[in-house]
Amino acid sequence: MINTFLNRLGIDQLKPMQEAAIKAIKPSTDTIILSPTGSGKTLAFLLPVLEMIDPGNPGVQALILTPSRELALQIEQVFKQMQSGFKVNTCYGGHPMKTERNNLKEPPALLIGTPGRIADHFRRGTIDPDPIDIFIMDEFDKSLELGFRNEMEFITQCLGKISTRVLTSATNITEIPDFTGIVKPVTLDFAEHSESQKLALCAVRAEGTDKLEALFRLICHLGNEASLIFCNHRETVERISGLLLAKEVMHGIYHGGLEQEDRELALIRFRNGTHHLLLTTDLASRGLDIPEIKHVIHYQFPTTETAWIHRNGRTARMHASGTAWLVMAEEDYLPGFISEKPVFIEVPEDCVLPGLPEWETVYIGAGKKDKISKGDIAGFLMQKGMLAKDELGKIEVLDYASFAAVKRQKTDKVLRLVSNEQIKKKSVKIDVAR
Repeated sequence: MINTFLNRLGIDQLKPMQEAAIKAIKPSTDTIILSPTGSGKTLAFLLPVLEMIDPGNPGVQALILTPSRELALQIEQVFKQMQSGFKVNTCYGGHPMKTERNNLKEPPALLIGTPGRIADHFRRGTIDPDPIDIFIMDEFDKSLELGFRNEMEFITQCLGKISTRVLTSATNITEIPDFTGIVKPVTLDFAEHSESQKLALCAVRAEGTDKLEALFRLICHLGNEASLIFCNHRETVERISGLLLAKEVMHGIYHGGLEQEDRELALIRFRNGTHHLLLTTDLASRGLDIPEIKHVIHYQFPTTETAWIHRNGRTARMHASGTAWLVMAEEDYLPGFISEKPVFIEVPEDCVLPGLPEWETVYIGAGKKDKISKGDIAGFLMQKGMLAKDELGKIEVLDYASFAAVKRQKTDKVLRLVSNEQIKKKSVKIDVAR
């Protein structure tokens, strides 16, 4: 059965960490998985969980807690791609409570959610915790870091019949809190087997303290290769964004001060190639599905070694390679936790702006709750919008909206062709995503 799931996910072979997890995670066991961001921990626990779910049990059997909405949705997407036949629901802050209550009237076999929202449901009585006997605490260290300890402790107190516990972390945890209920766990330590040898460390030196100009020249130097720029504060993200807007460099921004819809759209546009550049705080340093990043740029040094590791974990992932860049003022010196000496690169002063990305994101005002699938979107845009297969890129379907990447030079024509058309006999708004 595992091979069937892997085929549906387009995966040829499991990684050693995932194989070890499948052997370790069994009924009535406690397992801790230590492995870097992007190493495949989601699949490592989903595969054995599927083996333990009982088709004859009508209640929620497995609960996965994650520190962020984005990670919860990613786990849900992977689970659905496996096509197991089991129902899954995801609960998180910012999602309409009424929608979640309606979804939970028919309990899913697998429930995924953020600590605050799951605790809220437990208090309201919309989730019966009694049938739950599998408990996954994903990115546990990040949940503690974000201040979810009280919510997680309340949730574990409600879960009186847990037999199987799994805790995952990208960093080593010196002490496991008692509230987890984990006793004598099997620890799978793959944290040391990161792919850091594939990560090059380079730096650019600013003249005086003008790091913005140095960053701009570096962006021009790297061109349209996917890059994350990390800052320590959202105000810095906004300031750099203003500079890039003035210079007409396409980019997205992602930080905790944005509305959830804006954060979600920024990630969608970055994943599908509408933006090759994303300015962010450490909020994007872990747990998010952002593949094929070539460059991580540290406009400001991270404040801790852990943040340094997680930022760099966004590139050189899996079998890829990448580069971490430091933007340094003349008086800057390396923090003690950066032991490797960077290679300083002289970037040209004559800046050539990166070209426009080849994709544009189209918004469709219908989603999963309207019974719309990726296939429906693809068929509609190819038939009614007269797009060739290679002119349609990544499609993402959310609850009430969908987004499709379309070749930029085709966007205006497509919008004209579909302006008065219906999807599944329904008129919906279709426009360039803003």
